[in-house]
Amino acid sequence: MTWTAPTIERREFPTVAGEREMLQGWLDFHRDTLLTKCTGLTGEQLAQASSAPSTLTLLGLVRHMTDVERTWFRKRFVGEQIGDHYFTEEHPDADFDVLDPAAAEAQFAAFRAEIEACDKAVADRGLDETFTGSRGTRSLRWIYVHMIEEYARHNGHADLLRERIDGVTGD
Repeated sequence: MTWTAPTIERREFPTVAGEREMLQGWLDFHRDTLLTKCTGLTGEQLAQASSAPSTLTLLGLVRHMTDVERTWFRKRFVGEQIGDHYFTEEHPDADFDVLDPAAAEAQFAAFRAEIEACDKAVADRGLDETFTGSRGTRSLRWIYVHMIEEYARHNGHADLLRERIDGVTGD
């Protein structure tokens, strides 16, 4: 039996809420949106590139966001000493370039697990808390806003990828 990406019940974003709930709600909405763009597609379809020479795929976006979540929340903000899921020095774009459609189910599970780990890692941290890295000092609030922006941009890519695969468009 061929695995297909499951249907996701996309959480609605809050329209009246405190700042933390608003940021978390919009981030969750965009996380879910990426997964809804993949619903019902096989690993092979998820690994279908937009058009040559691009390596942009829906599976690549899921893999990319797995590492982006891990990097900003757990590695940079919390300071966990953990590796990446896909990036390597030899293959810095491995999230897009080194795909195995047969591993799509496991990579979707890794994405969901990473989101859970990231949410747990910052659940009790204040939005004004900061970290300093090679890119300067940033707050947790900045990370939330950046992640919402990152997902929004990539969800636009996902719209176009999905439409190219099977004509499905959505919101």
